[in-house]
Amino acid sequence: MIRALSLPLRYSALLAAFALLIAGIIAAREVAPAWAALAIIGGALSALGIYDLRQREHSLLRNYPLLAHFRFMFEAIRPEIRQYLLESDNEAVPFSRAQRSLVYQRAKSVEDKRPFGTELDVYGDAYEWINHSMRPRHLTDYDFRVRIGGKDCLQPYESSLMNISAMSFGALSANAIMALNLGAKLGGFAHDTGEGSISRYHRQHGGDLIWEIGSGYFGCRTPDGHFDAEKFAEQANNPQVKMIEIKLSQGAKPGHGGVLPGPKVTREIAAARGVSIGEDCVSPAAHSAFASPIELLQFITRLRERSGGKPVGFKFALGHPWEFFGICKAMIETGITPDFIVVDGGEGGTGAAPVEFTDHIGTPLQEALLLVHNTLVGLNLRDRIRLGASGKMVSAFDLARTLAIGADWCNVARGFMFALGCVQSQSCHTDRCPTGVATQNPSRQRALVVEDKSVRVQNFQRNTLRALGDLIAAAGLAHPNQLRPHHIVRRISGNEIRLLSDLYKFLQPGELLANPAAHTVYEKYWQLASSRSFDPHQ
Repeated sequence: MIRALSLPLRYSALLAAFALLIAGIIAAREVAPAWAALAIIGGALSALGIYDLRQREHSLLRNYPLLAHFRFMFEAIRPEIRQYLLESDNEAVPFSRAQRSLVYQRAKSVEDKRPFGTELDVYGDAYEWINHSMRPRHLTDYDFRVRIGGKDCLQPYESSLMNISAMSFGALSANAIMALNLGAKLGGFAHDTGEGSISRYHRQHGGDLIWEIGSGYFGCRTPDGHFDAEKFAEQANNPQVKMIEIKLSQGAKPGHGGVLPGPKVTREIAAARGVSIGEDCVSPAAHSAFASPIELLQFITRLRERSGGKPVGFKFALGHPWEFFGICKAMIETGITPDFIVVDGGEGGTGAAPVEFTDHIGTPLQEALLLVHNTLVGLNLRDRIRLGASGKMVSAFDLARTLAIGADWCNVARGFMFALGCVQSQSCHTDRCPTGVATQNPSRQRALVVEDKSVRVQNFQRNTLRALGDLIAAAGLAHPNQLRPHHIVRRISGNEIRLLSDLYKFLQPGELLANPAAHTVYEKYWQLASSRSFDPHQ
């Protein structure tokens, strides 16, 4: 009885069913046989609850036996209350139910078509579309790839155009990490570790890894938190690691840093990050391995050499333009270029962050990607550097738009979380995730069955790329790398539409070298940039 009382509240319905069964049996024996009906009802509910606990498809049912059926019942009548659901969406919820539903359908490989045409406001401002061709193509291969690796790279990587964005073990559960990595293995795409480094759960299934190294140098740090070249080389030369990504900042909270409190630093997290169990795990706001643009490029060269020539690049959320311009000036002066750059939009980020940082710091993806792409083109550096992009992408059109304005590939975070079963309860920071995705609680994360959810991860990626292929084929294109700004059309007011190629300025190769005032932002900030300091006043 004491053990029953100590069970989590989420099992209360199942305990009530057991109580009903027992009460019915006693009443039938002591009062009247008719009370056996109560025992039958309690027995049926108990059997259903036990089945919920043991089934492997629905995480919510495993964590909330019996109770979760109410949610599925409401989902079943959703067409009748669809208008209410759409109207109840609000800005506090990052993704609409329609977007989450699209991911769930593709993750389960079920029909993702819908009747009655477009449900978006086609006459609203900022509505976008892609024009189709009267001679559409027929594609048979949807496994789109891009080679990442510049002139100094000895082990270039053939990357998919859609990969798993950075989410650390610690933020996500062990089961979530294993499901993501197994899905990446099954589908032949890459899994970014996040700055929490490479855990044993990343290694268990052998999926391709992009090792993200943040300012805490987790997995390659000295006891006092500085970079350790020997530990780095030991991890980086593992064949499973395909690329090295230096995280300068992230869209969720750029310039903030972070602390994982000591009580949350378990034995497994400490082992993955190279820190002490039970002590605060600090990610400083800035790196200690370099302090200037030139030093950053020298650090990239060092990592490339120590990893055996694997692609090395950096990820950042665009802040002060002159800081990125300083890195570009350093590239020109030294001849050193990263193999890739990942632009993280200010609207991105799956983890918990202060509201002001989430909503008001960091340049949104479109503007940031445009500036980075334009700068590299204008300096004749673009053909040497591949560009990745991340920031609230779910659908194939999201990918198409991002590729059209300059990206070579896209990283997706929340879409893959939905594929794992995330219901967007927004309890990631509480350790009470209802589906076992973002928790370290063993009893909660058992709800996420790795073998089932890994297939959904694979399905979501494959079906989204197939949808991307169908989209570009309808536009008369043979490969997503043929997408250009003139393929995307935007309504900007009630009586005006523009191609993105006309709406934004796109520099020509070498234009910035010939004329630093080619665009207002360059005219204002280019002269502030220095290859020797991120501070324009030094």
